[in-house]
Amino acid sequence: MDGITNLWAFMAAGLLLNLTPGPDTFYILGRSTAQGSKVGLLSALGIGLGSLGHTLLAAFGLSALLATSAMAFLAVKLLGAGYLLWLGVKMLRRPGSSVASDAARLEAARPGKILREAFFTNLFNPKVALFFLAFLPQFVKPGATALSFVILGLSFVATGLAWCTLLALLSARLGDWLRRQGVAQRLDQLCGGLFILLGINLLFARLKH
Repeated sequence: MDGITNLWAFMAAGLLLNLTPGPDTFYILGRSTAQGSKVGLLSALGIGLGSLGHTLLAAFGLSALLATSAMAFLAVKLLGAGYLLWLGVKMLRRPGSSVASDAARLEAARPGKILREAFFTNLFNPKVALFFLAFLPQFVKPGATALSFVILGLSFVATGLAWCTLLALLSARLGDWLRRQGVAQRLDQLCGGLFILLGINLLFARLKH
């Protein structure tokens, strides 16, 4: 696809990241368990809209940077590769998803509040914003327009929303499985290892140029 490189690698990495248990996962599980699958679906929608906001902000911000300075965009790519390395090491060292206990502390709320809460929780999460800024540039070619970033971001949001919807509908079975420390830890290790390999590959690719 014009402007995009290694699309299938991006899709695979994005899918694996979405499958890895995190705050969004257990927020949806908590809402679905406490108030039913419909409320869980609202939570998934709110999180998906938040991710869409990150996509648009990253797309137009990074494309503007690319148009202004090729060196600045290269610096963003190098910093992004370093961030992916750091994130991978952190995930390998994490003893399992500790955020699972947060689901038990969620209080019942009205649907409108839940949608807003899920949206703003995702949108104002600096870690999510930093990930989008680090991850998306690695898969675009020099001279790419905002459309390339938007396509990548929408692909990531689509896979994430599909997984979150499945979580909401099958919260009982998937929740018990994902809360097992061994499962969560293996997913963390798999995703962490992938990010380390991706970060190393990206750093060496940039240094060769």
